[in-house]
Amino acid sequence: MKKIIIATMILVLAGCANVEVTKLEVEMFNEVGDSLGMIILQEQSSGVKLSLDLKGLSPGVHGIHIHNSSKCKGPEFKDAGDHFNPDNKEHGLLHPKGAHAGDLPNIIVEDDGTVKAELIAPKVTMKSGKKSLFTKDGTSIVITEQQDDGMTQPAGDSGARIACGAIKKK
Repeated sequence: MKKIIIATMILVLAGCANVEVTKLEVEMFNEVGDSLGMIILQEQSSGVKLSLDLKGLSPGVHGIHIHNSSKCKGPEFKDAGDHFNPDNKEHGLLHPKGAHAGDLPNIIVEDDGTVKAELIAPKVTMKSGKKSLFTKDGTSIVITEQQDDGMTQPAGDSGARIACGAIKKK
C-alpha cells in the first residue's frame, strides 16, 4: 500500500511539472526601462491572443512583432533578435510568400499615448513544438517607432525599436 501511495505521488508531481502555460503577462518597457504596461498572452484555438493595455507611447501607428530572443536590453533592443520565424518565410502580412510567425498587425496609439487592443498571432502557440513561444532562447514582443509596411524585408521598414517585453514562463 505504501508503494502505491508513493508511486501515485510521483506521478502527480511529474504531471504538475509538465503543465503547459496557456496565459501569461508580458511587461513592456521603453528604451530607458520605464514600464509601459502589460500585454496578456492567451492560447486560443486560432493562435495566441495578445491583449494590449499600454501607456506612454508616442501617438500614431506602430509596428509590433514577436522576436526570437527574450533579451530586452535597451535602449535599442537589438538583442531581441530578428522576428520569430520558425518556417523561414518572408516578412510581411501582405507578402505573398510571408509572413513570419512573429508578424502582427500594426497598432494605433491614441493621442494620450495609450493603446488598448487585441491581436491574434495565428502562427504561434504557447504549447510545445516548432512554433512555440517558449524556445531555448526565449521570445519577446517589440514595438517599433513607425508602422510596418507589411512587405519590406526584413522588418517592414518600421524604424527603431522603442519598447520590448520578454515572453517567459513564470
